[in-house]
Amino acid sequence: MGVSGTIEYLSDLVSSAAGGYRLKKKKKKPEQTVDVKIKMDCDGCERKVKNALKSLSGVKKVEINRKISKASVTGYVDQAKVLKAAKSTGKKVEIWPYVPYTLVKQPYDPKAYDKKAPAGHVRNVEFSANVENIVPVYDPYTNLFSDENPNACSIM
Repeated sequence: MGVSGTIEYLSDLVSSAAGGYRLKKKKKKPEQTVDVKIKMDCDGCERKVKNALKSLSGVKKVEINRKISKASVTGYVDQAKVLKAAKSTGKKVEIWPYVPYTLVKQPYDPKAYDKKAPAGHVRNVEFSANVENIVPVYDPYTNLFSDENPNACSIM
């Protein structure tokens, strides 16, 4: 521990012992990207949404894709605040519910498939098939003519 670290430790120790309160450091939010689905019909709608999202503090970049109705906000922002700012435009807003279909185990599952999803995307759902509920099917006819069956020759 260096000299400055020692002095800081001793000052914290003395201030807490003397009954003084310790200033809490604010944690900085991690930089993240928040994607929202928001319906935009024209350039005016797009501009209105972009300005509303840019007005948030901590926003570094706002990307709008009107074709797939997606807005991406990058920066030190909170997801709830982004949703609130987007809803202030009067549009229907939700968190981006789609992922590329290659990331989903069962992309053609009725829960995952969505007609309104952009090309190459499906809804983000967890595939929850219980292994206990799956019953193995025993087919005696495939085993009857199998090469591993020693009685197969006598049957043929």
